[in-house]
Amino acid sequence: MGKFRLKFADLFAGIGGFRLGFEKAGYDCVYSCEINEACQKVYFNNFGEIPEDDIRKINFKNLPYFDVLTAGFPCQPFSICGRKKGFHDTRGTLFFHMCEIIEYIKPPVVILENVKHILHHDQGKTLEVILYSLEDIGYIVNYEILNSKDFGLPQNRERVVFVATKDKKFDFGLLNKTHPFPKLREFLCSSGEFEYLNPQEYTMIDNPKEQPSGLIFVGYRNKSIWKTGVRPNTEHLSRVHHQPNRIYSIEGVHPTIPSQETSGRFFIYIPEENAVRKLTLRECYGIMGFPDNFKTHNNLAECYKQIGNSVSIPVMYELANQIKEQVFTDSKMQPEIINFKAEYHLKSQ
Repeated sequence: MGKFRLKFADLFAGIGGFRLGFEKAGYDCVYSCEINEACQKVYFNNFGEIPEDDIRKINFKNLPYFDVLTAGFPCQPFSICGRKKGFHDTRGTLFFHMCEIIEYIKPPVVILENVKHILHHDQGKTLEVILYSLEDIGYIVNYEILNSKDFGLPQNRERVVFVATKDKKFDFGLLNKTHPFPKLREFLCSSGEFEYLNPQEYTMIDNPKEQPSGLIFVGYRNKSIWKTGVRPNTEHLSRVHHQPNRIYSIEGVHPTIPSQETSGRFFIYIPEENAVRKLTLRECYGIMGFPDNFKTHNNLAECYKQIGNSVSIPVMYELANQIKEQVFTDSKMQPEIINFKAEYHLKSQ
């Protein structure tokens, strides 16, 4: 590709997870948008720019051209008037405003990321509208559930990724995955202010087994919760949140870091110390693939919320590489990209 550098727009940018992955793969970020002020602050501290704050107020004529649009878009309920109505069924939602930008710029590639539950959200109607909306604008859409543990991170984190392209369907089967997945042990800090549990605060279980997911559940915190009518050996599980009281071995992977928890989340068992402690904030960012020099927010609860909402950097890096390989190295695609750019520049004059 020579000196040809791809440009991308970072919508619903959060703290810049997409950006870190795509810039590492050699792309240039030419536009960003994020409404949350706490995320804007972190984004500015790391990338030197404050994202546009409201996608609903964007003046399309001021947008630069970009080859790829990335977005960790919010999952809003859609009002569906009928089947195959296209993206106008989403009018009034943030997804609709994103589709307007896509229709105006017509980038060769669109990448969207969300929780896997979106595939079944509203009895599958949300997925239907996402697919029809992008197809209505002229894209071929493929999607896949990707797990961070398959991309070099010790975290069982499943997220659905949509890739919309112009001429041929993106092949997720060509993504380079790493096997076996790494152990959490390899990502732990050797020193720091660790928060340990007292031995009387937890109970270890006999004969823990590694689950197919790579998780090794070894114990639980002694929480006073409702026990009547509860199946044996499940007393430790909260009836509302299934996992917060669990303790996992560092010989396996870590559960998904969620966005709802703001206090550090799960506890881990260190065999050589015969001790249980919380995962540190830096370790949380590390098992998402964020670099050690990443500048986090000064509020701890905000930090945990932001990392739980982010994307895994190695997953985005591999996607960026494969998109470059599958879409932009195709000799037939080069003139098409030039035409996209020419059309856009004429329209924006």
